[in-house]
Amino acid sequence: MDAQKDGKTPGLSAQEQHEVEHNQPPRAAVLHEIIRTQGDQELERSVAALWWSALAAGLTMGLSLMGMGLLNSRLPEGEAFKVIASFGYCAGFLAVILARQQLFTENTLTAVLPVMSKPSLSNFGRLLRLWSVVLVGNLCGTLLVAYVMLHLPIFDSRTDQAFLEIGRKVMENDSSQMFAKGIISGWMIATMVWMIPSMESAKLWIIILITYLMALGDFTHIVVGSAEVSYLVFAGELPWRDFWRVFAGPTLAGNIIGGSFIFALISHAQVRSESGQPNRNADRAPAPDPRKIKK
Repeated sequence: MDAQKDGKTPGLSAQEQHEVEHNQPPRAAVLHEIIRTQGDQELERSVAALWWSALAAGLTMGLSLMGMGLLNSRLPEGEAFKVIASFGYCAGFLAVILARQQLFTENTLTAVLPVMSKPSLSNFGRLLRLWSVVLVGNLCGTLLVAYVMLHLPIFDSRTDQAFLEIGRKVMENDSSQMFAKGIISGWMIATMVWMIPSMESAKLWIIILITYLMALGDFTHIVVGSAEVSYLVFAGELPWRDFWRVFAGPTLAGNIIGGSFIFALISHAQVRSESGQPNRNADRAPAPDPRKIKK
């Protein structure tokens, strides 16, 4: 009768009830705390540790340009094959995130939550320090890898041409489009960061899904895009002025707004709204371990 009054399914054994409790998805507050703790740990890292990790991430993100260029140069012409070639975009993100290197757009969420949870000049200063070091490290890495890919005899002429076409495609956007598409990509990366703690076993597929959709939508990303567009600059097709003014500035602003001021702020507000509500499971005694129940 008690089970029926509570709306529970009657007839469940202690072991079955334990399985029900164990398989509940984590609350938003739990995900928030996991990401906030990760962000706090990142804010505590030294400048040297952040720099080398960010530089490595920038170099690794060249895999996205490389993957797309190699696939585009080896697949026949046509929109259907472009859909397949977009999978190459995932390569850099997979390598960077699985290797736990410092990627700027990830930090626009994880490092912001500690500041939102405890706003202070000290925390804000730590956030600016982390953002500055990671962004500069990422850009140095992507510019270096783009220069090497262009000037060293690594790829054939078809692949070199594919790299140029990728950069030209990005620069078809004007600054307002760079900004708007940057907001979407920042929001998508933040969504990916929020999803991973609750689905760690599906981490690989979450990264592929989100970044593949970013490639299909031609959404602008400050780190990947800097490799794609700087390749044009080093090839003499684009002045540095346009790299910074048309691409980098608007895209960076869009990524920060999409990842921090939209997703992180809304997610933080959601958790703050729930903080005053009691957790129904908090006062409930844990279900007994069925292995310890005497037969």
